[in-house]
Amino acid sequence: MASARPVSGTATGRTVARHGWPQALAVVAAALVGMAVPAAVGLWAAGASDLPSGAFLPVLLATVVTAVGGTVELSGDAGDLARTNAGLTVVPLSVTLVGALVVAAGFLRPLRHRAVAGARELAGWAARIAVLWLLALLGLALGARHTFAVNVGSGTLSGLTDLLDASPKVGFTTDVPLSAVFGLLWLAGILLLALLVSRGAPLPGRLLRFQASVRPAAFAMVVFVLAYVGLALVVAVVALVTRGHAEETLAVILLGLPNLAWLALTLGLGATWKGRVDGPFGLPVPQVLAEVLRTPDVSTLNLRTITAHDGRWWWLAWVAAVLLLAAAFLMAVRSPARVRAWRHALHLAIALALTMLTLCLTGRISAHYGLSLLGVGDLGGDLSGELLLRPQLWSAVGLGALWGLVAGYLGALPAGPVRRRGEVAAERP
Repeated sequence: MASARPVSGTATGRTVARHGWPQALAVVAAALVGMAVPAAVGLWAAGASDLPSGAFLPVLLATVVTAVGGTVELSGDAGDLARTNAGLTVVPLSVTLVGALVVAAGFLRPLRHRAVAGARELAGWAARIAVLWLLALLGLALGARHTFAVNVGSGTLSGLTDLLDASPKVGFTTDVPLSAVFGLLWLAGILLLALLVSRGAPLPGRLLRFQASVRPAAFAMVVFVLAYVGLALVVAVVALVTRGHAEETLAVILLGLPNLAWLALTLGLGATWKGRVDGPFGLPVPQVLAEVLRTPDVSTLNLRTITAHDGRWWWLAWVAAVLLLAAAFLMAVRSPARVRAWRHALHLAIALALTMLTLCLTGRISAHYGLSLLGVGDLGGDLSGELLLRPQLWSAVGLGALWGLVAGYLGALPAGPVRRRGEVAAERP
């Protein structure tokens, strides 16, 4: 592991070198607590505290693991003459977002008030956090496992399962090696994004020439996606006050608010998703989206299909356009005045395409559960269901690039007369 080497003469550099491990431990501990608290309250609000056999803690650990890219595997057992099958792919993005913000803030804090930092110093500081993060992640993954007995109710089906000794069970475990790999990749992505977004974070001397083109676009995209989360939070609080259902709304806010906010973002920019809701599963989405998805076959979810049910939902496109233009203006204002409008357009096109790619990959949902007896397929009712939501990925990325080109150019035009921070009056025409 490379050791941190402070920049000569800087107190902050000496602090990183001297107290690197305690500071790294504080960052990891704060991130884990920051993720565990909303996950625990959200799961409680969703009713997970009623799970049998002390399942709440393993479910909480699994929630944190999946929030940072870990993999949870479901398994079923129903005796010799029956079988259960289940699968689950979903990321609780509220938990992910809290963890990302805490990790980024903790990583950047010792690097404040620095102009330049050596590559070895940054690598050493990041490596300390990564080692402790890996150890914590392994502990979480090993503890995230449990088995549930499925209640089949009363009547004929209950009698059959008792007679055949086929009482269904479903359990979950984590794929520890895969969870460790994806958890480290998640951490690396957050640390890299933190360096790209923060104007005050130091960079190695060889990378300084890229900060004028990369940092403003990265910062604008972070503000853009966080603005959607802020709007979604306002809508959720209004719904909580006016419509009740406090526990359900609280669960959505603390577990999956960005899932809904960023789905709305991609739909507003014209992206198309394929989805289906069947059986006891459901999505905590507005009624019109649920109507589009609850069909016998896989449905198409986009602005056209939503507005076919309710034409008022064109507001998704208007919100996307306004917020994106604001983000483009912010990017241009944070860029040097010498950058031309067409370059702003190119920068935002690349940034928004990458943002759409990330949001679509993290927003996918897949869940299935079924019970069969004597080789007969899923028995249906409350013992079978499917939930599916997946994007048409590359069309979404292409639309993001197109929107970025247009918005980046238009947003740069009014930014011309605005004075940039640190710019001297004599330099302006």
